[in-house]
Amino acid sequence: MRISTKGRHAVMAMVDIARHSDERPVPLADVAKRQMISLSYLEQLVSKLKKKSLVKSMRGPGGGYILAGEPDSISIHQIVVAVDDPSQTERALPYAEGQTARKLTDALWRKVGEEVQKYLKSVTLADVVHKKIEKS
Repeated sequence: MRISTKGRHAVMAMVDIARHSDERPVPLADVAKRQMISLSYLEQLVSKLKKKSLVKSMRGPGGGYILAGEPDSISIHQIVVAVDDPSQTERALPYAEGQTARKLTDALWRKVGEEVQKYLKSVTLADVVHKKIEKS
């Protein structure tokens, strides 16, 4: 598993929403400004997060986005997978004859990806918001 810029930005957006919601919706324009992300790009990411039921939108004056669940029930893995299709981040190149080094190292990188995936499943949005990652 590789984490793209989309995945990183989605995690940043979710952390921002978690930190600034205080039970009221967070406008995406505010998130975009604080995180220095293009608003249109952020809208695309949040649309995917909404489709996966990680955020909810609130319309009208004072509208914006809130988390669809508690921060301690949302894993970082869920966020990354919501915006990145894992099947597209995996390497699927054919082997040419004599490329045994690639064959041998593919198992290594696959295992590294599995460990990253396992770790991201174990870390929640609350862990990041409350800086528990820094303490480990």
